[in-house]
Amino acid sequence: MSGPHPFDDPLRYERAVPPAAVVIFGANGDLTKRKLLPSLYRLAYERRLPAGFAIVGVSRTAMSDEQFREKMRESVAKFLEDSPFDAELWNEFARGLFYVAGDIADAGLYNSIAVKLKELDEARQTGGNALFYLSIQPSQYATTVAGLGAAGLNHGPRPECWRRFIIEKPFGHDEASAKELSRDLRAVLDENQIYRIDHYLGKETVQNILAFRFGNGIFEPLWNRRYVAQVQITAAESIGVEGRGAYYQEAGALRDMIQNHLLQVMSTIAMEPPAVYEPTAVRDERAKLLRSILAVKPEQVATHAVKGQYGPSRIGGAAVAGFRQEPGVDPQAQTDTYAAVTMFVENWRWAGVPFYIRTGKRLPKRVTDIAIQFNQAPLSIFEGESGQTWPNLLVVRIQPEEGISLRFFSKLPGSGMKLRPVTMDFNYGTSFGTRTPTAYETLLLDALEGDATLYTRQDMVEASWAAVQPILNVWGETKFDFPNYAAGSWGPAASEEMLARRGHVWRVP
Repeated sequence: MSGPHPFDDPLRYERAVPPAAVVIFGANGDLTKRKLLPSLYRLAYERRLPAGFAIVGVSRTAMSDEQFREKMRESVAKFLEDSPFDAELWNEFARGLFYVAGDIADAGLYNSIAVKLKELDEARQTGGNALFYLSIQPSQYATTVAGLGAAGLNHGPRPECWRRFIIEKPFGHDEASAKELSRDLRAVLDENQIYRIDHYLGKETVQNILAFRFGNGIFEPLWNRRYVAQVQITAAESIGVEGRGAYYQEAGALRDMIQNHLLQVMSTIAMEPPAVYEPTAVRDERAKLLRSILAVKPEQVATHAVKGQYGPSRIGGAAVAGFRQEPGVDPQAQTDTYAAVTMFVENWRWAGVPFYIRTGKRLPKRVTDIAIQFNQAPLSIFEGESGQTWPNLLVVRIQPEEGISLRFFSKLPGSGMKLRPVTMDFNYGTSFGTRTPTAYETLLLDALEGDATLYTRQDMVEASWAAVQPILNVWGETKFDFPNYAAGSWGPAASEEMLARRGHVWRVP
């Protein structure tokens, strides 16, 4: 893990986690195998989990406890990141693993879970506390929560017991369905029981944005329209849809990445300072920022948003299929595998500053970063090495290598006053020399402790949908001439044109 954040809780990874049972719906799914169980095992490896702890896997597949334990053992050993697999520790950890099979539409399943939790309260001393993780299809959220409520599992057996529910994205397919989902959940649960997870907010670098801004006196005074010319947020993937064509065809890049992950990143970069670092205050400021995003009018969509889809190409000498040639994809699909938007924040800090956000599949490299470009000096008395000047640039790298870099000018050695841009670089791995916890480790630990700071609240979800809904509406009524960018390129030409209208260009990460 990284060093303590200047205004974060320095005891975050030393706080006692209360006894609890974690119930994972979709225990036979990919997320459980790749992320959830490895993360929980790693927390056990670091002695972060209490003695009174248990995990109950739930899915339709019939399995015994022992079969479930062996299956999870194989997954943890395979997908554990940057950590050794300790067989002795696993044996201890596995004693707290249990399994319940059933269909989420069957009321009997929830009665079986209730019986199991009561047994664990007595046998494992879980304190009657339970964290339910819904790693299932979004269409099943309402049914599952209703079933849990009908079985009385939305409340603990004693007043001091808690029940919390982690919901995976997407939170709705559009603004209307997001509100409908909220009504279904709130019919059974209180808002403070619902933890809407966005793993981007669990990444150390995204959290470090808050520390970087509000823990240092030198940057925050520059963090406004007087000094910042533009902000670019890029989330590029070099892979295609990797066999998920049928799912992705219904989602697309704008829904899959921008509406949730990247708007949350934007809100973290642009939010006002909270009065204190605690969940309600931080989430209030994020929500205020998202509500301040200027809605794009239908007639502005053509100039403020770009929709793209990759076509076939050759990368490294190998033929690469276009999106429409991917398995399970309609040959006439209008799905966006690339989306770029220009957004403005209507408040005193950011009025007039464009926030450019782009994401896409089959781009040249895998990279996620935020680039804050500052205004150039009002009068240039020096020239760059080639007569060109470069603006100062602050880049926050989220992946693959987490860190922060600042570009400024220095004199080129030799006679004459020739300037050259240089970079001052901070890298997480080399600076702290310790392992950084994964996003799911951080978020699971926070949920167990009842810390919702890094989770998304319903008003934030609705504000995010409101920001992209006008674009989705216009795109849904428009037929595009796809494909419009080759696999392995940086996207459609229209994306460059969108920035060129304001005299800007996309930077190459």
